[in-house]
Amino acid sequence: MPVPVGGGMAGPSTFDKLKMGAMMGGTVGVIIGFIFGSVNIMRYGAGPNGVMRSLGQYMLGSGATFGFFMGIGSTIRTETTTQQAMEAFARAQRQPLVMPRQKYRPS
Repeated sequence: MPVPVGGGMAGPSTFDKLKMGAMMGGTVGVIIGFIFGSVNIMRYGAGPNGVMRSLGQYMLGSGATFGFFMGIGSTIRTETTTQQAMEAFARAQRQPLVMPRQKYRPS
């Protein structure tokens, strides 16, 4: 099978990065919700909902929150190659303007 000529491999799209961030955040959130929910159920009891439903609520709430913010954060963090972004980066990286120190001349 011939190799296509031209353009190199493209990176993941912004939507792919959103999904990846949401999946990572959701996974971390579910684990944190499991730990936090288990500790709270052991300390204070499950209440009228029962153990599994209470633990599920902790896990789902924590997973959704972490997933949402990680998805948004990874989208904001997406590298852009627009001309405006490149100019802003170049301005931030240039050398600071510092005046050379003049010798002290007593009058």
